[in-house]
Amino acid sequence: MIRLSYDEIIAKIKEKSSLSESELSGKISGKMSQLAGLVSKEGAAHIVASELGIKLVDQLSGRLQIKNILNGMRDVETVGKVMQVFDERQFSSNGREGKVASLQLADETSSIRAVLWNEQAANVKGINVGDVVKVKSAYVRERNGLKELHLNDRSVVIVNPPGETVDVAVPAAAATVTSQRQQKAIRKKLSELNESDAMAEVLGTIVQAFDIKFFEVCPECGKRARQSQPDSSFVCNDHGATAKPSYSYVLNTVIDDGTETMRLVLFRRMVERLLNKTEQEVLAYRSQPDSFQQVKNDILGNFVKAVVRVNKNELFDRLELVAQEIHEANPDDEITRLNGELAALQKPQPARTEEMNMQ
Repeated sequence: MIRLSYDEIIAKIKEKSSLSESELSGKISGKMSQLAGLVSKEGAAHIVASELGIKLVDQLSGRLQIKNILNGMRDVETVGKVMQVFDERQFSSNGREGKVASLQLADETSSIRAVLWNEQAANVKGINVGDVVKVKSAYVRERNGLKELHLNDRSVVIVNPPGETVDVAVPAAAATVTSQRQQKAIRKKLSELNESDAMAEVLGTIVQAFDIKFFEVCPECGKRARQSQPDSSFVCNDHGATAKPSYSYVLNTVIDDGTETMRLVLFRRMVERLLNKTEQEVLAYRSQPDSFQQVKNDILGNFVKAVVRVNKNELFDRLELVAQEIHEANPDDEITRLNGELAALQKPQPARTEEMNMQ
């Protein structure tokens, strides 16, 4: 079922009427009073829109601009420019295993996260920031108050389709992405994290780093390739045996924020970002592991900011973090942020200020 938030309803009414914010708010409040609590604020806004003859949903099918994609829609088609790529990862939930990856797409109107499940997740291997992507037969869900496009085995992803361009102002789109990430990734101390945190921002110092682990993947789709017997070739479930697999990699670290220490796991692009290395440079450590020792020592003490997903390691009964984003933190920025929070806490409350003026 398609569902609009209150803010989306208000935006639609304002766009299609001459009502001011206060006039619109008054009409909605009046409708709620008239119906004596029988409708919610959203319901009252729907009624006001109907009475004004405003159609809240103009288009349910065909190609949509991102701003017109609504919660509950199915069979959605849209085109956007890739602003961010989040690598494929494996998950386990209620005894079910699968894979997931995601993209942040933007057009001239807005931006949205596209989540690729299972077989679709491998598509991110061939997608880069700046590519134009057409998505077809997707459906829309709400997560943490934000709309997301979800792609299953019926969906279609076309990278850089001929004749398709997206005129998006990169700074504006980046600001939209940043705004959405800030809404989703709430800053937490390590001691405050729990296994339900799907997206949190943490700040800490790397106090331990381990050797990079390399593993074989299918050169066609990038999925894990398992060694077979007796010929010792590697087999992909989708593409069969391959005599020469490709390789991906994972790096385990430990971070400390003064409240707790916790393992932080980085896959592929996050490894490259932390080490400031290209894929070819990282892969070189596979044949020359000794050359990684100095690099491993150099990252100790690095002050980093990361957006993470929290996993429960059942074997060791502990929480672990999987990096979705990571970059070097700026101590001056963090000091400014803390000073701002402290100033806000110390600012006199309005009621108390009035009391002091009366004395």
